[in-house]
Amino acid sequence: MATASKKTAAPSAARTTTKRAASTSAGPDAIALLKADHAKVSALYEQYEHTRSAAKKKALVAIICQELAIHAQVEEEIFYPAVKAALKDKELIPEAQVEHATLKELIAQVKDREPDGEMFDAKIKVLSEYVKHHVKEEHTEMFPKAKQTRLDMYALGARIAERKAELLATGAA
Repeated sequence: MATASKKTAAPSAARTTTKRAASTSAGPDAIALLKADHAKVSALYEQYEHTRSAAKKKALVAIICQELAIHAQVEEEIFYPAVKAALKDKELIPEAQVEHATLKELIAQVKDREPDGEMFDAKIKVLSEYVKHHVKEEHTEMFPKAKQTRLDMYALGARIAERKAELLATGAA
């Protein structure tokens, strides 16, 4: 009887391994994708801090707003629900969603606006600091806990990448 269990378990394990191997070739895991987004936005903020040109600032803010909006949307639609369910979380995800709401309010205050002085720059600075805080919490709390779950991060990553592509193509963010 023990032999039968081993035979039953082996094909299942093989399928899991094959599935995982197939997903890894499709792209990075969800956390790697989200961390890449964080790094990209951080680099854009750095560029913003070093430019004096209003036209360049406006262009950078447009990119920052789009990146943040798409990132927040895929987290809210795909990553957060999966992590919340896997962790049975009632704290990390709701807090992250509240932070996203505040980020969206700040984005609305600067998106498609002329960078007309110190108040505009101050809003970008606050947005940047707020994002850094949010990212730090994800990197130090949420992502490590999510990695410890049974979630298939490669499948989530594929869904996130697909949704990001859709949002970019439609300009929906």
